[in-house]
Amino acid sequence: MSDLGITFLLIAALFLILASGVWIGLTLTGVAWIGMQLFSSRPAGDAMALTVWSSSSSWTLTALPLFVWMGEILFRTRLSQDMFRGLAPWMQALPGRLLHVNVAGCTIFAAVSGSSAATCATIGKMSLPELARRGYPDGMSIGSLAGAGTLGLLIPPSIIMIVYGVSAEVSIAQLFIAGVLPGMMLALLFSGYIAFWALRNPTLVPPADSTMSFMEKLRESRHLIPVVLLIIAVLGSIYSGIATATEAAAVGVVGSLAISAVQGSLTWQTFKESLLGGTRLYCMIALILAGAAFLTLSMGYIGLPRHLAEWIATLGLSKFELLLVLMLFYVVLGCFLDGISMVVLTMGVILPTVQKAGIDLIWFGIFIVLVVEMAQITPPVGFNLFVLQGMTKREIGWIARVTLPFFFLMIAAVGLIYVFPEIVTWLPQQMRR
Repeated sequence: MSDLGITFLLIAALFLILASGVWIGLTLTGVAWIGMQLFSSRPAGDAMALTVWSSSSSWTLTALPLFVWMGEILFRTRLSQDMFRGLAPWMQALPGRLLHVNVAGCTIFAAVSGSSAATCATIGKMSLPELARRGYPDGMSIGSLAGAGTLGLLIPPSIIMIVYGVSAEVSIAQLFIAGVLPGMMLALLFSGYIAFWALRNPTLVPPADSTMSFMEKLRESRHLIPVVLLIIAVLGSIYSGIATATEAAAVGVVGSLAISAVQGSLTWQTFKESLLGGTRLYCMIALILAGAAFLTLSMGYIGLPRHLAEWIATLGLSKFELLLVLMLFYVVLGCFLDGISMVVLTMGVILPTVQKAGIDLIWFGIFIVLVVEMAQITPPVGFNLFVLQGMTKREIGWIARVTLPFFFLMIAAVGLIYVFPEIVTWLPQQMRR
């Protein structure tokens, strides 16, 4: 059978098994087994056992369950309410007023979360009721939260960056620091759009709350101290070289437990719920990663990545055209799969092509995170849309519609890092010196 025929057969098997309701991790393993058994001389069972074990026992991946657990602990604290109290006084003078709390809150919480859904849920539970009570339009409140929630993937620490770093065999610390400036840039784009909308629709923005003096604002800012200290402890330990990403994740867990204890929200029940929640989420991710590792090995034996890379090379695409095709590919794929599945499923095939095109793998990692962010707000499988539907009881279609401007801002962000790649590469270059 030709390479094209094998490719179509495996893709058909993938979607057929997915459509039957089988878990994604098991689906990837099954498709890999079919490919290796039918089109390779190596015994599939032996290869599967070795690959699943080696992918599951990776030391680098130890950071993943720790960051997931840290986010689960913080979700159950009073941190979100304290962040609103600390941020709100400083937003009153901006066009759009408290709508900027969504962006600022997500930006700050993203620096201790690593998950887009966790960021969206945590900030949403404190901002949406407050914004509704003050009379802010639901469309902008929910749309800005859905867009800003995606910063949980881009601003380090990021679960997707860890998954990509393991798949592409690049430094996770380098990826983390590469995401800082693009994350801040995207947050500014979101806030800029909110200000533009507010200036065009001044009657829809409620009046400011009672004014505060500068010293009163500073006093309210004391509520931000716990999360700022946690950010310094986690990211500062990585960038200063004191700790690896895994060790910093352990620091984050200890810090989040300390915050929870000081706030009085650390009980045996919340501890157990956070541990079980983190375990469930990581087990899902680990199963997907194991299946994807076996699928990558299977495709390597069949030779599909090499043949695909050679075929794309014959098309004569420029770097810009290749990235445009990949962006469209991931946005469409995001309509059916979650972000982690997208990354682990495609890296084995995409990376040889990207390397042959001379694209820096650290830069490409941030590009991937940005397009996966778009998928987080793309129906029908956009995770942020599901989170907000559960919180607001609104229709998925309506939430997707009010989020559309922020989707286009993410496309603009991809364009900016293509034209100015230094936005991504400058900080990692400084770190290497």
